[in-house]
Amino acid sequence: MTYEVRLPLDDFFDLRALAALRLWRALAGRRASEDPNGLTHQRRQRLTQALRALDAREDGATYRTIAEAMFGAKRIPERAWKTHDLRGRTIRLVASGYELMRGGYRKLLATFRRER
Repeated sequence: MTYEVRLPLDDFFDLRALAALRLWRALAGRRASEDPNGLTHQRRQRLTQALRALDAREDGATYRTIAEAMFGAKRIPERAWKTHDLRGRTIRLVASGYELMRGGYRKLLATFRRER
């Protein structure tokens, strides 16, 4: 079986070429090299949490319900919820999710370009 990759000679050629090389390595059964522009584990985890929190909020879940699902009900106090640090963290995750939804995801690509 033969595959073909066409890459435009634009400002993102270097990124596209690296992605094509990683694809070729995966198709050839070789170990894919690390993505030099990849997100850190912590950043991927935070983005995942933000999107999960956004989905729950869009489905009508309260911040408390979201926090219980994400961090465990045992970590959420019966009282003092209004001042608990997980409440603030949950609100920030939902806000980050909305930012990504409104086009902020494009900044992830731009960040990689600026670092070079």
